[in-house]
Amino acid sequence: MRILHAPDSVLHDPSNYVRRGETVPHPEKAARYHLLLDAARNAGHAVERAGDHGIEPIAAVHTQGHIEFFRTAWSRRDEWPTKSDEIFTGHFARPQMHRRPEGFLGLVGYHTADTSTPIRAGTWAAIYGSAQAAISAADAALADGRAYALCRPPGHHAYAESAGGFCYLNNAAIAARRLQSKRGGKIAIVDIDVHHGNGTQGIFYEDPTVLTISIHADTSNYFPFYSGYADETGTGAGSGFNLNLPLQHGLGDGPFVAAIEQAMARVAAYEPNALVVALGLDASEHDPIGALRVTTQGFADAARTIARGKLPTVLVQEGGYLSDVLATNLTQFLAAFDAAA
Repeated sequence: MRILHAPDSVLHDPSNYVRRGETVPHPEKAARYHLLLDAARNAGHAVERAGDHGIEPIAAVHTQGHIEFFRTAWSRRDEWPTKSDEIFTGHFARPQMHRRPEGFLGLVGYHTADTSTPIRAGTWAAIYGSAQAAISAADAALADGRAYALCRPPGHHAYAESAGGFCYLNNAAIAARRLQSKRGGKIAIVDIDVHHGNGTQGIFYEDPTVLTISIHADTSNYFPFYSGYADETGTGAGSGFNLNLPLQHGLGDGPFVAAIEQAMARVAAYEPNALVVALGLDASEHDPIGALRVTTQGFADAARTIARGKLPTVLVQEGGYLSDVLATNLTQFLAAFDAAA
């Protein structure tokens, strides 16, 4: 399988964030990139540096204001009241608020939803590179049938105009629009990260041309809390084209793989031209913030289930945090996918 990556991914390396009321070390570390890249290379995959496809494919998903904010934010750090290696705020826009402010302090809270998405000197270069990996992988999948984008930072919690949950630009959504721009017609996204892909859902919630499916840990007391429920099915023209399959915490491989089988049956009925898989590996039983207790064998079974769909497929890296089995989970997923494709 072709592996697309961007070395600038390591330029964003956050230190801490607030999780469940406690300041803790940030798990979305640059070391994830090195570990996953080395694992793919050592497994014999064709590792390639992503090309630079410019802003246009990103602008197909995100607003110009969102793009410009992150592109220029670090250059505006003199407008921030304190001097540090990171910019993040405690003031966040709510749905009831209706105006985008002009001042930098307000803009930080408008374009970020929580403390997990700080802005650092290398943040824009890293998130831009991560998006370029997704775009390059979309092109590679159309050419070769499948490709893996080593996207870091991840993306599926980012909305069109808001970052959050470690995510700044929505790489899976960007890949989907890239596929659509090249092949046309309908695209499906299947998200198997342990967390609900709320940003992806929000971006396509009114769009019947992109089917969005998320398999994730039940969100009633788990991030992102406010979405991911089974009754969220789309609205307007998009009604019926969003499917959430929340799972009870801790049940392991069986329900996880069964939900993916259900998702792929829905994909088959939809008859898309291509598929994007938001490949979170944080459903692992060993993940430091996971909740589903999926084994390495479970990830391999998931890969085979998805590959049997026989669609041009982009695998976009989402979560999956540092543990002794993270590299193995990736390589076993890729090997099983290749064998079944």
